[in-house]
Amino acid sequence: MPAPVRGLGLSDATRALEICGRDPVTNVFVAARILEGGLGGGRNSVLGYERDGRAGLCWTSANVVPVEVDEDMVEPLAAKVVKRRAWASSLFGPVDQVLPLWERLAPQWGPAREVRHNQPVLTTTTPPALVGVPLDHAVRPATIEEVDLVVPAAAAMFTEEIGYPPYRGSDRAYRLSVGALVRDGRSLVRIEDGQVIFKADIGSVALDVAQIQGVWVHPRWRGRGVAVPAMAAVVDHVLRHVAPTVTLYVNDYNAPALATYRHVGFVQTGTFATVLL
Repeated sequence: MPAPVRGLGLSDATRALEICGRDPVTNVFVAARILEGGLGGGRNSVLGYERDGRAGLCWTSANVVPVEVDEDMVEPLAAKVVKRRAWASSLFGPVDQVLPLWERLAPQWGPAREVRHNQPVLTTTTPPALVGVPLDHAVRPATIEEVDLVVPAAAAMFTEEIGYPPYRGSDRAYRLSVGALVRDGRSLVRIEDGQVIFKADIGSVALDVAQIQGVWVHPRWRGRGVAVPAMAAVVDHVLRHVAPTVTLYVNDYNAPALATYRHVGFVQTGTFATVLL
């Protein structure tokens, strides 16, 4: 009998997207990476499990992300992940898939720097105007000429969220990744007096879903009513121009962010966990 776990290639893209499509909101990150060419170049960034008509996936790059992984798939997938990679920066995804996977990976990769066990996945398909939330019309896609303004804001957000800066020494690679989002019209900002005071990125788009990431308000502007109308503008922009469903996930202890997202119309549709290494 063939081994149930193997690296997937370009010819497997349709099948891999079918598996992601069982839960497009939960699996949008991996689906987007597949659509962006994540199965090409012989990198085998996606491992597939298939046996007796049952199938799951695991994205294995700088991040490890399980997709539709049942309990009995965890052990063989974890064994293959460890053979493929000596380390990753994080694991994230559905809590009931990530934590069992981490239990198998921890002896080789641990200890974790932090395990975030409860990250609500929030989703909306409703324009904020329909729930009575005004839009901040100063929020708009950043332009390529504004990358020098966006990079410090993006780096500040990353450092606050993850606990260390996104680069050490040269910022060249980081600027390229931020610049790619800006060039694609996927970094939304509000700029005041030459400074980004609000930022949010459309990080992943696939299967009629857009996942928002990197939401940040400049510390000096917090508590001044910026976040709700700014996020409403982001949701409105995405629903009009990008995808009919908007999602994000947030740490359960971030009460201000949770309140903002719920005010704008998001509701919880799942729970993620993240293991930071």
